[in-house]
Amino acid sequence: MKFSINLMVVALILIFSYMESAAQEWTQWRGENRTCIQNEKGLNLDWASKKPAVLWVYRDAGMGYSSPVIADNTLYMSGAADGKDFAYALDAKTGDLKWKQTLGEQYEQDRGDGPRGTMTLDKGTLYLIRGAGQVHALSAADGKILWQADLVNDFGGKIMSQWGYSESPLIDGDLLICTPGGAQGTLIALDKNSGKLVWACKEWTDEAGYSSPIVAEIYGVRQYIQQSNKGVAGVAAKDGKLLWRIEGDGYRTAVIPTPIYHENVVYVTAGYGAGCTAVKLTKDGDKFKTEIVYQNKNMVNHHGGVVLMNGHIYGFCDQSGWKCQNLSTGESIWNTGRTGETAGIGKGAILGVNDRILLLEEKSGLMVIAAASPDGWKEFGKMEIPERSQIETKDKMVWTHPVIVNGKLYLRDQDLLFCIDLK
Repeated sequence: MKFSINLMVVALILIFSYMESAAQEWTQWRGENRTCIQNEKGLNLDWASKKPAVLWVYRDAGMGYSSPVIADNTLYMSGAADGKDFAYALDAKTGDLKWKQTLGEQYEQDRGDGPRGTMTLDKGTLYLIRGAGQVHALSAADGKILWQADLVNDFGGKIMSQWGYSESPLIDGDLLICTPGGAQGTLIALDKNSGKLVWACKEWTDEAGYSSPIVAEIYGVRQYIQQSNKGVAGVAAKDGKLLWRIEGDGYRTAVIPTPIYHENVVYVTAGYGAGCTAVKLTKDGDKFKTEIVYQNKNMVNHHGGVVLMNGHIYGFCDQSGWKCQNLSTGESIWNTGRTGETAGIGKGAILGVNDRILLLEEKSGLMVIAAASPDGWKEFGKMEIPERSQIETKDKMVWTHPVIVNGKLYLRDQDLLFCIDLK
């Protein structure tokens, strides 16, 4: 009996150790399932009582807006400097450089040079898309380029408004899913091991937006959900067949936020006055049917993104500030005012953390911790970004989304990458 109990204890320790290590990774854009929610326990989320300390600063992150991905205490990111785009790896504990790999000519744009999208880490390989549409697979161990492709030259890619491909590639099994846009197919699947084309969704020929796709299993059909310059669609994982499509309301200029899926409902939002749409999916035989649950202006999110927490959407609405919205009805529950005056923080990116939200203001780098609650705005402290980059861009915005892993908050402002202690 004693031997059995000891085995049970060991098994429980191994299970909890595995669960802990699994929670301490952030291997793609918006984290696990692309929900932009971190459920790590033991974090300091009351900055009014205890101000977090800076652990290290890396000053050679280069130009660009990609967020970090982190696994096994290694941080991976991309940037640009001296006329070249590059990828690199750091020791996540110390900020020391492990390797750096040149990728090609620096992408240049007045909104900021360098890569926009975030890498995806899968089984020892990094995948990324650069601003001009180049797709790369790199060895996570040393940065060696394994293969590369080009969304424009190889697949006739066309992106709306020409501010640079900003997509973060999705890895699903042996497929790399990405969005060249254009006449050869809005969405394509590449073999993640070779970069060769597996399928293209030729029924869908919209231009690419700046969004990143998600994967969902709906009525037993695995599919990729993505926004384009005109709306949102679902594409079959097995063969690239277009399953359903909805036109966006007033889509123009730039369509950026990542879609959200929950219980047969797809929620999307976009800026420039477009608003938000909730689409209910049902299945009739082998066909999908769509029903617009609501389409309104209660959430007009430009590019800071939104999160779904306990049946409510949280994010910044261009017309009414930081907002809590009921997912089921589309109703606005509360807001902080158009410029965020009630909260003292304006437009920016969001990250869900346990039962709270971390907000990062784009103009100043100010951060706020607040409750993720429909009961109203409740703040738990503010903190300024430790230092602003001296790299000049047209907007001078802090547009890289924050990431929390292993009790550490990672923030980037162009060439400056900060590691902040949340324990």
